[in-house]
Amino acid sequence: IFSYPGLFAITVYRLAHVLYTLNVPMIPRIMTEHAHSVTGIDIHPGATVDEYFFIDHGTGIVIGETTTIGDRVKIYQGVTLGAKSFEVDENGNPVKDIKRHPDIGNNVVIYANATILGGNTKIGDNCVIGGNTWLTRSVEEGSVVYYNEKSGTV
Repeated sequence: IFSYPGLFAITVYRLAHVLYTLNVPMIPRIMTEHAHSVTGIDIHPGATVDEYFFIDHGTGIVIGETTTIGDRVKIYQGVTLGAKSFEVDENGNPVKDIKRHPDIGNNVVIYANATILGGNTKIGDNCVIGGNTWLTRSVEEGSVVYYNEKSGTV
């Protein structure tokens, strides 16, 4: 189990997150970028991840800075928990320190290559998000969401 890239990335993230919350400059990001280069899993040290989090396979996972992830969440390879885009101020500069990434509830499974974007996007408890799904809207608890190939919709 110690050879799993997800375990390595999560361990480095957890240490980096503590330093990040203590306002240690640069080192937390260096730590998670090192883990990213080794595993292909990019977890921003500012993300908030509860207990019992598991990454299976892992390559290509991106978890953004303002993402929150509940307990007992399982994520597969290629998942993106990201921002739609940066809001810009009157000078065209990106606005920082706002919620840009999704919230994931408890007991959620997110299958391979799903993309969940936006700071207002909330995935409720006990949801299953199918592979290759693209979401920019919230999902009620207990939902199963999957891509319908025939209609091209979620």
